[in-house]
Amino acid sequence: MSQISERKSTIHVALFPTSGMGHLTPFLRLATSLVASDVRVTFIAAHPTVSLAESRALSSFFASFPQVIPMQLCLLPIDESSSSTDDPFYRHYEVICRSCRLLPPLLSSISPPLSALITDMSLISAVLPVSRAVGLPNYVFFTSSAKMLTLFMSFHKISVGKAMPGSEDNEDVIKIPNLEPIPVSWFPPPLLEEEDNFLKSSLIQNGKSMSDADGILINTFHGFEQDTLRALNDVNITSGLPPAIAIGPLPPANFEEPHSHPLAWLGDQPIGSVVYVSFGSRTAMSRDQIRELGDGLVRSGVRFVWIVKSKKVDEEDTEGLEDVIGQNLMMATSGAVNGLVVKCWLNQSEVLGHPAIGGFLSHCGWNSVMEAVWHGVPMLAWPQHGDQMINASLVKRAGIGIWEESWGRGEKDVVKGEEIADRLEEITRDESLKARAARMKEAARTALGADGDSGRGLKALLAKLSQNGSRFDC
Repeated sequence: MSQISERKSTIHVALFPTSGMGHLTPFLRLATSLVASDVRVTFIAAHPTVSLAESRALSSFFASFPQVIPMQLCLLPIDESSSSTDDPFYRHYEVICRSCRLLPPLLSSISPPLSALITDMSLISAVLPVSRAVGLPNYVFFTSSAKMLTLFMSFHKISVGKAMPGSEDNEDVIKIPNLEPIPVSWFPPPLLEEEDNFLKSSLIQNGKSMSDADGILINTFHGFEQDTLRALNDVNITSGLPPAIAIGPLPPANFEEPHSHPLAWLGDQPIGSVVYVSFGSRTAMSRDQIRELGDGLVRSGVRFVWIVKSKKVDEEDTEGLEDVIGQNLMMATSGAVNGLVVKCWLNQSEVLGHPAIGGFLSHCGWNSVMEAVWHGVPMLAWPQHGDQMINASLVKRAGIGIWEESWGRGEKDVVKGEEIADRLEEITRDESLKARAARMKEAARTALGADGDSGRGLKALLAKLSQNGSRFDC
């Protein structure tokens, strides 16, 4: 064995994500990248999960990577009466945070001793005191964009009072100290509420704790967010923050299950002719908007694969396809040569990587953005909640997609099928959009190479962990 392999094999890292596929997927991909770099990995998963998709992903991952050590943090009972949110995923976050006091004996049972812990951005305020108490380095894995990180780390320092509904000042942008301001319309609405709420409290607590972490890993790359990444690592701008390390875009991993049905249909379609339509694992549109979207797909005449979702949690999504989209739309799409409508989870990266795919109508969850970039697929952005407006702005700025800002977040006015059809036709016709998406694909893959910014960032992190050795030994 070479000296390099011997050195790398001494690194032992534990990964600890929160709930939701938007967080779990990049953590699993990070684990596969670390394994490929000869790092010993322990994966701590909260039990039980919220969704069936999470359970399946974890089972498939551990079966594909037996060298990864699986560990469960068995959660304390859910006390719904004391919960500050009705959202099932946010409620799960709350329980995970309360259950973090159970981590010390779990960490002490890990062998060989750990070199570091990599913690989800939404758990760092609960986990950091535990890791500090035992002298274990703790890195944050930020599973959104570097642009969103600027808001995350600064929100507790800024005033949003003048941007709140009803304010006489009615400011259009919120200033981030020493960084680019963010339009008020891009903010998640709960952050602008006068009263405390779960999202607002969580962001404040975790943002404050961020400065005490040993580093911040981000699933992005310099070719996509160069200015923001430079600013984050400029000590004159972000004094007191740990280094922000771009390690993305994390590529798809081979544990992610294939799905033969849509792939078989796609195999019969011309190259670059199909638009993939999906709004992620958490977004559930209103029934009226679902039907207008379906009408827009049919009107546009473009080929499409459409993933329909009517409930936030997949285990509750028991209605039949016709019940959700309606009989008329069911008849219009049933047996249609140009469309495939399914109501189940698909391996999105696998679909986006198919040669027949030429566009992506997306909510702009960060995983979806990075997967579209990885495969060079132009996007029609329709953000719905959370960080997605900021993500959509990055897609538009990079020139790899269209964002119709007048559509809003899908929470108020219903966007009509005619408008959707027009934008779908635009994304399939715009050759310059396709060319820019193809160039960004090459930039993404170059970034992960040995000489790329993200490749060097991961290598530098591993070198530091190797020098530290095993830091936690009870």
